[in-house]
Amino acid sequence: MKKSNEEWAQLLPPELYRVAREKGTERAFTGSYWDSKETGVYHCACCGAALFASQAKYDSGSGWPSFYQPLELNALATAEDVSQGMQRVEVQCARCGAHLGHVFPDGPQPTGLRFCINGICLHLLKSEG
Repeated sequence: MKKSNEEWAQLLPPELYRVAREKGTERAFTGSYWDSKETGVYHCACCGAALFASQAKYDSGSGWPSFYQPLELNALATAEDVSQGMQRVEVQCARCGAHLGHVFPDGPQPTGLRFCINGICLHLLKSEG
């Protein structure tokens, strides 16, 4: 899904554009879903692609929604991020390229991964029960 920066800027609210398209971040403990316990599937707020199941969400204490695995391996793309004087792995939506957050090797089993995601980049489609 290819759109120009101008097209994304017209489609997205300013804060979502800043985080998802300009690789920003929301402050810890302020965004959507960091403490949500609701069940469903988390989708990309930019393009609607399904990204994470609520069953893979856990409280990492980081202040951002954290997941130990994506819904499907091909739902996400990664890239090296050496900004801010750190070496990290950026997580992107594989469908539209939106910056979602970062993945770290300090998560729970069974994967040992922590996908630390900006809540503003997610939209939860709740499931019943």
